Amino acid sequence: MKQLTKAEEDIMQILWELKKANVKAIVEQFPEPKPAYNTVSTIVRILESKGFVGYEKEGKGHIYFPLVAKQDYSNQSINKLVDNYFQGSFKSMVSFFMKKNDMSIKDLESVLKEINKKGA
Repeated sequence: MKQLTKAEEDIMQILWELKKANVKAIVEQFPEPKPAYNTVSTIVRILESKGFVGYEKEGKGHIYFPLVAKQDYSNQSINKLVDNYFQGSFKSMVSFFMKKNDMSIKDLESVLKEINKKGA
C-alpha cells in the first residue's frame, strides 16, 4: 500500500468520515480557508489512481468513496513508523512516547488493559 501525502490523508479522513461524497461536499468539510474545488478534485483523482478511492456516476458528476479501510491504512502507517524510527520495536516506540509525553503509570496500565482485552 502506498503512503499518502498530508493533503491526500486530509481528504481520506473526510471520505472515511462521510463514507460517500462529491468534491463539493469534501470541500465543505475543510476549515477556513477552504482549498479550491479544483485542487480537491485533482487530489481525489490522484487517490483514485493510487487505488484508495472509487466512484459512482451521479448525473454529470461523481460520488467518491474509500476503497481502503481506515483501519488498514492506520495499521500500515503505524508499522512503517515503527520500522523506520524504532527499528521495528513496538517496545521502543511505547518507551519513546512514555518519555516524551510524560505518560503516567495509570495511563500505561490503561493501555496494557486494552492490549490484554484484544489478545484475550
